[in-house]
Amino acid sequence: MLRLDRIHPLVQGNKWFKLKYNLEAAGNRKIVTFGGAYSNHIVATAAACKLYGLQSVGIIRGEKPAQPGHTLLKAAELGMELHYVSRELYAELKTGGEMTRLMQHLLHDAWIIPEGGHNAEGARGCEEILTLADTSAYTHILCAVGTGTTLAGLVNAGTQQQVTGISALKGAFSLEEEVESLLHTASPHWRILHDFHEGGYAKYTPALIHAMNDFYTETGIPTDRVYTGKMVLAFRQLLQQQYFPAGSRILLIHSGGLQGNESLSPGVLCF
Repeated sequence: MLRLDRIHPLVQGNKWFKLKYNLEAAGNRKIVTFGGAYSNHIVATAAACKLYGLQSVGIIRGEKPAQPGHTLLKAAELGMELHYVSRELYAELKTGGEMTRLMQHLLHDAWIIPEGGHNAEGARGCEEILTLADTSAYTHILCAVGTGTTLAGLVNAGTQQQVTGISALKGAFSLEEEVESLLHTASPHWRILHDFHEGGYAKYTPALIHAMNDFYTETGIPTDRVYTGKMVLAFRQLLQQQYFPAGSRILLIHSGGLQGNESLSPGVLCF
């Protein structure tokens, strides 16, 4: 497992790679980005902007909760200006539909980062993930998929290994198109599996919690309930199904996101 979660307490995992070239492109401009109430990307962006001395604005999907959770409280604590919009409006805003007319005051002289860092700059940063270690001995690479940006970056890096993405979203069959939109050239060395979402984005099952606890007990490595826990669960099930040819060497990408576990009740996880 490539432990990207060790990069930084908050700007951890794949988030730093997605933000690196976005921050460079922003210069001194404020950053405007998008996410839900439990978005790792929102917290990571807020933390990175604070480190770089940049103003940050988060457009949050859904009405403001009466009691904001850990993610939103942390983002606000880090100095991010939060704006809550309905799910319908959010869908328009993140695609640019009504962006300029409705939020012109927020967007003036701003660098906009799409939800989850899904843009060319984000994918460019993710091309550098595999430079952290010698990964040449591996035949397969597994990563969790939310927007597909990390997967696209791994493929763009030119790896000849089979890159398999584990979708954390239910029925998100447009992800293949999202990945293709960020690829430099077509490649046969990747695919996304859609059967390991455990109910949908940010949802979890007893089987998932058991797999996360079991994995930690065996390895001492914490995973998160939104992304990497599902990847580990999928990995074990794929092994049982003999999905990988005999002799395969599989590298799992730990994409961070551990703050997502803060919403769980104490004692649910053993770490």
